[in-house]
Amino acid sequence: MPGSEDLPQGADPNKASVARMYDAMLGGQHNFAIDREALAAFTAIDPQVRTLARANRAFLGRAVRFLVEAGVRQFIDLGSGIPTQGNVHEVAQAAGPGSRVVYVDNDPVAVAHSASLLADNPDADIVDADIRRPADILSSEPVRKLIDFEQPVAVLMITILHFVSPEENPAGIVAAFRDALPEESWLALTHATNQDRPDTAAAVGQLYRSRASSPVTARSHGEILGLFDGFDLVEPGLVHVPLWRPDPEDRIPDNPSEYWVYAGVGRKRS
Repeated sequence: MPGSEDLPQGADPNKASVARMYDAMLGGQHNFAIDREALAAFTAIDPQVRTLARANRAFLGRAVRFLVEAGVRQFIDLGSGIPTQGNVHEVAQAAGPGSRVVYVDNDPVAVAHSASLLADNPDADIVDADIRRPADILSSEPVRKLIDFEQPVAVLMITILHFVSPEENPAGIVAAFRDALPEESWLALTHATNQDRPDTAAAVGQLYRSRASSPVTARSHGEILGLFDGFDLVEPGLVHVPLWRPDPEDRIPDNPSEYWVYAGVGRKRS
């Protein structure tokens, strides 16, 4: 990572960041020692955390390809994080040339690296914004420029809503985006659960509260399912992340509940 004098404005090397921790989980280089220390503590709680992160990333790729096959050519990726292999615009534009992607994040490192990566891509851009303020995102210049709300749009909320507390109304956030979307639009979502491994979820929540900039609120299957209000889930419904339409070469775990993240894709109800 660059020296502190080269850091994007607002980046704090003394507090672990969700985006930088996820980058570290995936083997990226855009993270600080504090992020790697937090990841080590995370790994002590759940030794397969890197495997879980890779499974979540693999779901993102499968979901984007599914959505392109369903006719979607516009994506809003909320809480997109630091660019790594298999970014949404790479997957979408390979499967559907001309696909347009708007990334959204408020981590300074994620925003800076995304802006650099996308500088020469006219069909993708980054918005520096917080998903808790949907109106700011929907009215932003990149969204107004790249997203046509007369055509289907896919909103991606991949491992982001468990960083939204109950008081911050995650269902209301989803509803704000849903209500802005035209018919035939989609929501793809993954979310940590406290249902299968409550002790692990509680320990992870405590770790994020003590070390990171965003605490975690893991939720039950029913609570996560409720976030799809107004959407019809496609098969196989809301399932553990490696079970959502795996590719033939994907390894299916013997105990899927060890992957304590649920995944689902839904189509906006007419």
